Amino acid sequence: MIPIVLASVLIASALGCGTPPIEPLTSRVVNGVDARPHSWPWQISLQYEKDGAWRHTCGGSLIAANWVMTAAHCINTKFSYRVFVGKHNLIEEESGSKAILPEKIVVHEKWNQIFVAFGNDIALIKLSESVTLSDQVQLACIPPAGSLLSNLYPCYITGWGRLYTGGPIADKLQQALMPVADHATCSKPDWWGIAVRTTMVCAGGDGIVAGCNGDSGGPLNCKNAEGAWEVHGIASFVSGLGCNFKKKPTVFTRVSAFNDWIDNVSKRELIRFLLLVFQTI
Repeated sequence: MIPIVLASVLIASALGCGTPPIEPLTSRVVNGVDARPHSWPWQISLQYEKDGAWRHTCGGSLIAANWVMTAAHCINTKFSYRVFVGKHNLIEEESGSKAILPEKIVVHEKWNQIFVAFGNDIALIKLSESVTLSDQVQLACIPPAGSLLSNLYPCYITGWGRLYTGGPIADKLQQALMPVADHATCSKPDWWGIAVRTTMVCAGGDGIVAGCNGDSGGPLNCKNAEGAWEVHGIASFVSGLGCNFKKKPTVFTRVSAFNDWIDNVSKRELIRFLLLVFQTI
């Protein structure tokens, strides 16, 4: 019998996703705080190798046992990467965490690294081995195609990004409440104007809480009506004026605008896998 690995990442909800065994803190704090360890178990640390050492560069979300979703701008073909699952503290050895090398990295074909505001800031990383799900490692839910969140919908950003503009990256995973700024608000002339496309979602903008360098690629987590957390955004860019600037909320790639692309990438990989298998029979 030939074992077949189903590649479609949109079946995560059927396998169980978005319901962490360890409940996250959801108090309405104004600034970021240390997350409860492993309460966002789909959060990964994307790391690159430099001078023989691995360094955190971006976040990401585990959306299937062998697929991670991150931002296209996090990927540089000159670097080697690894995905660390089950992490909370980046500088400590932790039981249940594991570093996995990518088998393949797929960047959206319409991503333009010179013009970030053109959108399509999304990439998928196929892992060289499937993860084992546990209390520390769980799958993220992807929202239904076309889903839009109402203005001020409560969501949480998570990541190990800089604690403030120009500051150090966090050792422990941080989380912060960041209400959504809907497109009508975020596209106002004194907000982001025409730089924000409908394939993006904004969150924050109060000048207090925002994503920062190192949070890129990480999730905007929003709880749905059934009580499961969905990743509605992939952290994409902030203002050049700084990470915490009023009326310049963090801009995320809107995941629900890319369901078909995500599914097509995974289906292509499944077909490639099947062809390789049958060629060896």
